[in-house]
Amino acid sequence: QVQLVESGGGLVQAGGSLTLSCAASGRTFSSYNMGWFRQAPGKEREFVAVISRSGASTAYADSVKGRFTISRDNAKNTVFLQMNSLKPEDTAVYYCAARVDWGTHSYEYNYWGQGTQVTVSS
Repeated sequence: QVQLVESGGGLVQAGGSLTLSCAASGRTFSSYNMGWFRQAPGKEREFVAVISRSGASTAYADSVKGRFTISRDNAKNTVFLQMNSLKPEDTAVYYCAARVDWGTHSYEYNYWGQGTQVTVSS
């Protein structure tokens, strides 16, 4: 099992940047593919990005491609989401999640953090 804690959210102006972190407990962090998802008020949780266990492979939602970068540091049990050129429509609660297998759907993920709020003002 793995426990996840996100941090780094906040209020930023459009065009600005934020970096989210997700710290994982346990000694098996490198056994999990790690995903970032987000949920805006009144909307379903949606996929943002995923990174493979080694960090060699990544995938992004079209809406964030070219602006967001997912990375991980297995020595520190942490996954990151660097967000640049933020837009008001990026406003949401951002969650990290862990899964042994590769996946881009929220229902596929077993472990979730509590979420961190990102608000982008226009």
